[in-house]
Amino acid sequence: MARVSQEHLDARRRQILDGAARLFARNGFHATSMQDVLKEVDLSAGAVYRYFSGKDELIAAIVKEVLGEIRAAFADVTRQSPPPPPDILVGLVLGRTLRVWSSLNVEGEPLFPRLIMQVWAETVRNEELAAVLTDVYTELRENWVVAVEAYQDAGMMRADIPADHVARTMIAAVQGFIAQQALFGVAPVEVLQNGLRGLISMPAPQPEA
Repeated sequence: MARVSQEHLDARRRQILDGAARLFARNGFHATSMQDVLKEVDLSAGAVYRYFSGKDELIAAIVKEVLGEIRAAFADVTRQSPPPPPDILVGLVLGRTLRVWSSLNVEGEPLFPRLIMQVWAETVRNEELAAVLTDVYTELRENWVVAVEAYQDAGMMRADIPADHVARTMIAAVQGFIAQQALFGVAPVEVLQNGLRGLISMPAPQPEA
């Protein structure tokens, strides 16, 4: 019997993950069955279970892949010191992540924001996924703190604001932007970038005489 190449195995695994991600984004984790996944990817049960033991393993693989891409994108962008300004940095990271998942769409509508919402909801009940999300969040927050401190050292940002507070706020801005897209429709990353530029441009309040 001819050996199946690693390339073929990787492509089949990718096919299963992409199909499952589309279903999860459209219908949610709990409303999607493994039978739905089999139908979506047009494969037999044996072919799918060769890679994933069940729905929970599929969910875990997708969550880890999504979070891993965000982590890698941020690490790449922040290699220089100081990093690009916050609006540019956020655009590069979020833009790259959205491009990687651009094939996850239905009739041109990107499903990635809806998938992220499902991931956040799932981690509330799944302790294993919650631990993965917490690890990634902690790492991103620490990296943002380093970036903010570099801005402050370079005179690009006020030094009297705790770096951790800025880090949490930047992460929250991205999370909120993704939630808006999932709930109210797609908007280009430039919307978030322009909003950040507007906020950054505000002068610090002057003390009363």
